[in-house]
Formats: sequence, structure tokens, C-alpha cells
Amino acid sequence: MTHLDVTDTPSESELAAISEGLTAFNAVDVGPSKRRPLAVLIRDESGKTIGGISGYTAWGWLFTAWLFVPETLRGQGMAGKLLEAAEAEAMARGCQGAWIDTFNPQALRAYQRQGYVIFGELPEFPTGRSRFFLQKKLSPR
Repeated sequence: MTHLDVTDTPSESELAAISEGLTAFNAVDVGPSKRRPLAVLIRDESGKTIGGISGYTAWGWLFTAWLFVPETLRGQGMAGKLLEAAEAEAMARGCQGAWIDTFNPQALRAYQRQGYVIFGELPEFPTGRSRFFLQKKLSPR
């Protein structure tokens, strides 16, 4: 008999069961994702990572999960440089599009300056703001 177990402490093997099951299902349904991590790192003079982009490519798309620019580098076009580097690698991998989401108004403007367009909005996430979903067409090499 099956049952549901709600937890905030799932083990790695429990999460792997979900991930592996979904990955196998999707591979049969739409084909293998060819998912690969992609990061663009900002390093300081000593080589320490102080910011950057973390995401992945899959099914011909770049997804940027995290983008962080340290306070000392903001206002200098660093977000654009990070996105350009990630997009170049994504295109080299054959991607035709990129997507990202944010609820930060400054980040929203930065992404729009880079050619991303809004395709969805989730109002009141978090309360008092909207979460915007943006996409951009890429031209694979």
C-alpha cells in the first residue's frame, strides 16, 4: 500500500528517485534533454568566486537559475556580460532560446536591456511584487 510522506528533510536518494523517474519519463515523452550545467563565474584578484551565473542547458534552451553581481560591481554592465557569456556558450551547445525569471525590478530592467521579453507574470510573488518570466531567442552556431 502506498502513502504520502510530507517532509522538509528528504534524503539525497529520495530526491534522486524523483529526478531519475521524471528524467526517464521525459526522455520517452520528448527525447533526452542533454542537460548540462552552465556557470559563468566572477572571480576576484585572488581567484575566489564572488558572483556569476548558474544554470543549465537542456532541450535546446538555456535556463539561468541564479545570477548574482556583488554590490561593488553593480551599475557597470556586469549582468549583461554574464548573460552574453552564458548565451554564447548556450549557442555553441546548439540552443535556440534562453529563459530567466526574477522578482527584482532592477534585474528585470537589466534582462530587458539584454533583449529578454516577458512571457509571463506571477503577481504577488513575493507579496507586493510580481515574478516575471522572460525569454530570448538565440541563434545557434
